[in-house]
Amino acid sequence: MQVLGAAAEFERALIRERTKAGLASARAKGRVGGNPGLRTKDPAALRKVRLARQDGYMERLSETAQDWVPHVRRLRPDMAWEDVLRIINGPLPHDRHWTQSRLLRAVKAYVRDGFLPDEVLGRAGRRETDDRLPAIVAAIKGSDPEITLQAICDRLESMRERTPRGRTSWQPSSVKMLLERAEKLGLLRSAH
Repeated sequence: MQVLGAAAEFERALIRERTKAGLASARAKGRVGGNPGLRTKDPAALRKVRLARQDGYMERLSETAQDWVPHVRRLRPDMAWEDVLRIINGPLPHDRHWTQSRLLRAVKAYVRDGFLPDEVLGRAGRRETDDRLPAIVAAIKGSDPEITLQAICDRLESMRERTPRGRTSWQPSSVKMLLERAEKLGLLRSAH
């Protein structure tokens, strides 16, 4: 088996060398390979290649559409993209997970071709406000008055609490806003 493998490897090397020699000979005679229309940047040839790439991309998208289109149609724009992405990736094997930029590109292509409504690309709206989040933040701050905004963010994420816009990752500015609301609601004594 090793001898046959070595012979096959040797043959492959010979083919590679012959190909390189043939290309060099053609170049020396003034012939250049490739699509002549693309080499001269002919608009018709460029458009044809672009359309072929787009068709191939849309075909690949249609193979996975059942994984993401129903979720996007149902959840957008009511839910933030990162949460929609988490829901889409949940049941998929790790090697088929979507990134946010890849999902946005696919959704834009489907909207452009009329498979999804324009509304799915709209900005996610604010959630209805209530006193629950300010009360939680006030309770965390009340239990440890020296706690930092980032530590409160970490605590909220570990509790799997969502931000007022429905996201899963917290920012100190959101916590600060909730602390100010809690103060106005009388849930937290002023630090002044």
